[in-house]
Amino acid sequence: MQKQRWPGIKWTLFLSFILFSAIMIGLLWLFQIVLLDSFYRQIKTRSLIRSTDVVVSNIDNENLSTLVSWIRRDDEISIRVLDMSGRAIVSSDALFGDILHRIPASELADLRAKAIASGGSYSEIVTRKSEIEEPRSKDSFIGRLPPGEEVLQETILAVRTSTLADGTAVIVLASTLLTPVNSTVNTLRSQLAIITVIMLVLSLLLAVAISRRIARPIVRINDRSKELARGHFSVRFKPEGYKEIAELAETLNQAAVDLNQVENLRRELIANVSHDLRTPLTMISGFAEVMRDLPGENSQENAQVIIDESRRLTGLVNDLLDLSRMQSETQPLDIRPYSLTTSIRSIIGRYSKLVEQEHYELIMEASQDITVRADEHRIEQVLYNLINNAIVYAGQDKRIIIRQSVLDRNVKVEVIDNGAGIAKDQLPFIWERYYKGEKSRQRDVVGTGLGLSIVKNILDRHNAEYGVSSRPGAGSVFWFTLPIA
Repeated sequence: MQKQRWPGIKWTLFLSFILFSAIMIGLLWLFQIVLLDSFYRQIKTRSLIRSTDVVVSNIDNENLSTLVSWIRRDDEISIRVLDMSGRAIVSSDALFGDILHRIPASELADLRAKAIASGGSYSEIVTRKSEIEEPRSKDSFIGRLPPGEEVLQETILAVRTSTLADGTAVIVLASTLLTPVNSTVNTLRSQLAIITVIMLVLSLLLAVAISRRIARPIVRINDRSKELARGHFSVRFKPEGYKEIAELAETLNQAAVDLNQVENLRRELIANVSHDLRTPLTMISGFAEVMRDLPGENSQENAQVIIDESRRLTGLVNDLLDLSRMQSETQPLDIRPYSLTTSIRSIIGRYSKLVEQEHYELIMEASQDITVRADEHRIEQVLYNLINNAIVYAGQDKRIIIRQSVLDRNVKVEVIDNGAGIAKDQLPFIWERYYKGEKSRQRDVVGTGLGLSIVKNILDRHNAEYGVSSRPGAGSVFWFTLPIA
């Protein structure tokens, strides 16, 4: 079942930005219109209680009346300080619509009782009708007129009990009128309507601009990636747009270069393998037909040629199979202690025929016997490939040195030849599959170019360090290290 795909990045960004803008506008309307009355009440209540606390804190100050006047002027809060008999000790001027100066004595006593019952502090919202003093005749006017009906006035009333320095018990009353916010809401609604239109237009323009700026380079990268997937490795990606998109383009450019190189190596492999397999097969087929058709040609020498070419063919096939198995990691490593020094000597001994017939000189340099923890068979495979590589590219002296040295808790093995060396620009590629050095460095031999790739794979699986140092005309040194058991 195919997974459901999201819309394109351009439309996703566009819709996301529009949705974000709509949410912000909705929150603005919610807080400025719907919740305005609630916020206004909370702010006025906190201001009233804070002013009452200030008065109580300064109840014995001789300039208390001045403080009360400041609070009335700045915060529009009316304050009265009364004794228990209802006599005013300090009182501010009355505000418009203020009920504090018109509270009957019975209600004052009731408020005082509520404050005492509440631990000395009490507040409430008092709602009273404000009647029109005289009837209004609207017959002589035109246009939209005030309703002329009785309205409800809400006042927040706070009561605190306190005691003067001389022990006199007093009651502090404070009130503030909750002004209707209808006109404010209408003003804000008109402003928000204009702001909403402006924000929506700007949001649309910004959403289009941003979505196009982000999506355009991604769309181009996607189109060129499809060409790359079809095998057009010459395609290049233009680094543009934001940092991450530019880095993606550069990464894909490098991937295209690498894929082009791999493709070239693959073609070279096919050519090499075709040639390398055809040569021994031709030899085997030719000598077998000679031995079958010509009397007296069924000799030991001809049979040996067939055997040698069969082994050569087997070696080529085994290289391909070994690399495939190691890369898939289907064969686990058999890590155990063994004598590396003895193994190297044994391998060099197997080259005795080559040394005798072609006058090669294989020299081992080792100051002591070393035991390592590794897969003996795989490390022998590493040594064979490195020595064979040195033989292929050995210099005129045909001298190859296998040096074993101890570094702290590791042993280092070096395979040294005095051949033509390797150019600096080719060193990064010698460990890659199918890579073969320049033909000017090669002797009259054939091979798949898999030897050093097999070496790399084995040493990587051992978590071993390895490398090569070489200069043209000065030979090469291939080395690796293993932990001493």
